Parts: sequence; structure tokens; C-alpha cells
Amino acid sequence: MGGHVTGAVTALASELPEWVTLLRAPNPGVMTLDGTNTWLLRAPGAAYGVLVDPGPADEGHLTAITALGPIGLVLITHGHPDHTEGAPRLHELLDGVPVRAVDPAYSIAAPPLTGTGPDGNGPDGVGPDSDGPDSDGPDGVELGGDGCGLSIRLVPTPGHTADSICLLVEREGRQVVLTGDTILGRGTTVVAHPDGHLGDYLASLELLSTYRGIPALPGHGPALADCGAAAEFYLAHRRARLDQVRVALDEGAHTAAEVVAKVYADVDRSLWWAAEWSVRAQLEYLGRDTGADGAGLDTP
Repeated sequence: MGGHVTGAVTALASELPEWVTLLRAPNPGVMTLDGTNTWLLRAPGAAYGVLVDPGPADEGHLTAITALGPIGLVLITHGHPDHTEGAPRLHELLDGVPVRAVDPAYSIAAPPLTGTGPDGNGPDGVGPDSDGPDSDGPDGVELGGDGCGLSIRLVPTPGHTADSICLLVEREGRQVVLTGDTILGRGTTVVAHPDGHLGDYLASLELLSTYRGIPALPGHGPALADCGAAAEFYLAHRRARLDQVRVALDEGAHTAAEVVAKVYADVDRSLWWAAEWSVRAQLEYLGRDTGADGAGLDTP
């Protein structure tokens, strides 16, 4: 779900590995950019593919996904409907394929992903043909299993939402990071307060900033050449916004809407409702009243 910088935050990826296929859903918009990116991961000759984010319940899009089968596992980066709405129908079309997400509400015929996040809490899980969790590696547990011919490791990245994850995928020394809405192909994302938390998001960006030189495959927009560089840009952007929010409060802003009017004056007013999500997350991070119940933003 898109935010407020409108261009690519780092160079675009010039090419992707042969085991990555993009299907873009026909749901373009101010928050979805060109549409939701559905990613299929399958090594040449592998028994099945792994699909990431089915997207909306668009029959044409879901039919296009099934044409790329067999698919043995569906993974969800987070629970927003532009990523999950099509999952139940896709589960039917693919003869009961397991769907796994952090939130049990979006897992179908499979356990949710559970385990360790950037702060020592959060999700892990296992693949459809694995014997059990393997959480010894620095990037979370193995999800792919032998059938897809890839290493797919879970990277918990809460912040945009509480259930947000990324996926580190590798084959023969070549890696990509699927970032969901934690990092987008264009612009910045929102912190969807109250579900999303800015402190978690900053920690997740710090983690992703260590993935230098690895392409990022986002939930919306084009693939980026360098996940680490994009994460560093996002961190700088968030810290600059925090400074602007502090100034707005010092200048007398008393509600989230007033902060938005000062800090996001250069943003199209049609997006101010989304900016208010991020402002409430920033206020919570600063220890100020978020005004979610209509109250002002007085210092506690």
C-alpha cells in the first residue's frame, strides 16, 4: 500500500532470475500503484512452484496464475485485501493448495507462520514437504522445501502491518528479497496504525538495510536493484518525517489532521487519509496522544 514519495527510491533491477515470474493484478490505484504484484518462484525442472500474494479476487488474474502450475504452496506477505482477497478462490482452483500467512485468518489448510522477528518475536514456519522448522540461520526458517528447487527463508518485518514478512530466496548463489509492502518499487509505504507500529518498522528497515546488492521484488511497482539501498532511503525518509512532525507539534498542531496539513502539505489531498495513518504511528512512536479517539495531541 503506497505512501508519499512518488518515484523509485533506488535503481530498478535490470533483470531477474529465470526462476522468478511476475503476474501483475489488474487493480491499479493511488495505493496499489500499477497493481498488486503476484510472484511465482520455481526453479527449472522443479516439481512445483511457490506463489507469493495471490492479489485481489479477480477471476482473470487467478486463472492466469493457475496456468503457471503446478503450484505447491501459497505464501502471504501480509493481510491487506489487495494481497489476500483472491486466496480462497485460488485455493479452490488449485485443488486445495495450502496457503500460509502469519495471521491465521489468512492461512488455509495449513498452519500459520510463527516464530522470530527483528526484536526476537514474530513469525517462522516450514514448507509443505519439510520435516519441521529450521531456525538456525540468520534469516529465519526454510519455507521452500525440496520440491520447488529453491531456498526460501522467512524474514519477519513487522511495521507496515503487525503481520508483515519478507522472503529471502536463493538458488545457486543468486538471491532476491520479496518485500511485500514493506518496501515498494516506487514511493514509500504507509505505517497502517494502529495495526502497524513505527518502532517495529524502523527495526525491520534496519534489518533489510543489511541486504545490500540483493534485488527487491516488491508488492507494488517495479523490482529494485538493491534492497539494502532502498531500506536505507526509507530509514532516512522516516527519520526526516519524524523531525517534521516534531516541528509541527512545536508550532502548535493539536490533532493528527493538523499535523498532516503541515507535514504533508506537498502531498495530494486525496492521500491525506493515508498520511494520517502514518502520522498516528509517528505520534505513538514519539510518546504523544495519537488522537485516535478524537482527542488532541497534548504532551503526556
